[in-house]
Amino acid sequence: MAFFAPVGRQSRFLTATGWLRYVLGGLLLLLFAVGGAPVPSKKGLRTKNVIIVVIDGPRYSETWGNTPGNIPNMSTTLKAKGVFFPTFYNKGYTYTNSGHTALTTGINQPIDNYDKEFPQQPSIFQLWRKATGKPATAAWLITSKDKLYILANTLNPEWKDQYPPSVDCGISGPGTGYRADSLTLIAVKRILTQYQPNLVLINFMEPDGYAHAGNWPNYIRGINRDDRYVQQLYDFLQKSKAYRNNTALFVTNDHGRHLDTVPPGWTEHGDGCEGCRHISLLALGPDFRKGRTVKDTCTLVDVPSTVAYMLGIPFTQGHGKSIEALFKR
Repeated sequence: MAFFAPVGRQSRFLTATGWLRYVLGGLLLLLFAVGGAPVPSKKGLRTKNVIIVVIDGPRYSETWGNTPGNIPNMSTTLKAKGVFFPTFYNKGYTYTNSGHTALTTGINQPIDNYDKEFPQQPSIFQLWRKATGKPATAAWLITSKDKLYILANTLNPEWKDQYPPSVDCGISGPGTGYRADSLTLIAVKRILTQYQPNLVLINFMEPDGYAHAGNWPNYIRGINRDDRYVQQLYDFLQKSKAYRNNTALFVTNDHGRHLDTVPPGWTEHGDGCEGCRHISLLALGPDFRKGRTVKDTCTLVDVPSTVAYMLGIPFTQGHGKSIEALFKR
């Protein structure tokens, strides 16, 4: 609303006052932006939704190191539609809870791997919900492993129990055990249809679970099945009016597995060997290049920084960087 005054000294006084208010208002807006207001994403981005799929614990040699092999859908059809990073790594702690924490908080931290410890800092889900005012049903953790419910909360007292995402983890929540990845895919389709969330993380656990059990045939089968589930999810998104042409899909891993030369070999993981650290990233979306392989080295903590950039929220806590090589412009 504009205010007017008679010409003369009073007019000059109001003009000076208005200028002062303008300057102070600009400073306040700047401070508010630094303190947590949404930061606009790159002009022209079409992405409105982000889905991160984590295939838990396959070794690179059994996935992208031997294609099409066990991942015929991702290495042919989907790779041609997106951007693939063959030199993608977990540079932090190479076990499940820590790898997923890096993906959701942008920080590599040691964390109890048996579901008794929350991450030190809030997740991108919490930050996004606060910045946008979206309800809990707009952000989801949908995981085959029940213990990954920890990703919904934090030890940070300023954020603990604040703005958590919705959770569908394991058979029916914490302490109920792991569920088959086929059932997790069913839950994913149901939740996407019912709630149409904007930000989702999905965990498929079968490669890791069968490897720990020492079952090589089922380990390979788990990789092959998850490859098929990723294709089915992509097809589902393309057929959905809510997600078609406005959704970014990231497919990655939380960790790999020991090299055969590192005892006890492929059944375990958790150190800094190449087998544990070398993972992969495939990204598809309306703002990404198509059919490109990027040889730049990137890491898990770069993913949430990229997501924050795309969704237009501040993410100063993240230790990664936005992956500019993904984008068309």
